[in-house]
Amino acid sequence: MKKKYFSFLLITLIIYACEYSSNKTSTNVVNENKQAIEKEITIILNSDDLMKFDQNILIVKTGQKIALTLNHSGRLNKSLMGHNFVLLKKDVDITDFAERAIKATENEYIPEGDETIAYTKLIGGGESDTITFDAPEKGVYTYICSFPGHYLMMRGKFIVN
Repeated sequence: MKKKYFSFLLITLIIYACEYSSNKTSTNVVNENKQAIEKEITIILNSDDLMKFDQNILIVKTGQKIALTLNHSGRLNKSLMGHNFVLLKKDVDITDFAERAIKATENEYIPEGDETIAYTKLIGGGESDTITFDAPEKGVYTYICSFPGHYLMMRGKFIVN
């Protein structure tokens, strides 16, 4: 009787050990996939003919690879109601940047200088543009549309944790 009980106990322990081992491996794979996913983020930012972005706060993590798509759901072409996404470096004077952008027609309203981290091309109704860039260092940044006059309404905070 003791032999049967001991055999049963041994088999139960072996089965339990195998189950525990396979669960542990599965968890490690999930954690590795989660870390890979956290290294990249996709952001969809929509705009329209009413001069607004659909989001005014974007949150990412330091060092993440960002794929940002700007969509323009309006109907007007880019010469009348063009939009772009311009992520500015910290402490940039937004009004000064926007005033200089008005004169930068040759460069789709992006003035010369090193005040930007990333920006999309200027798009019109029905168009979209995707850019990829690495998240900057931790902090709060501002993004705008640099089409003349739009920065007053089309702006938001880009928060890097």
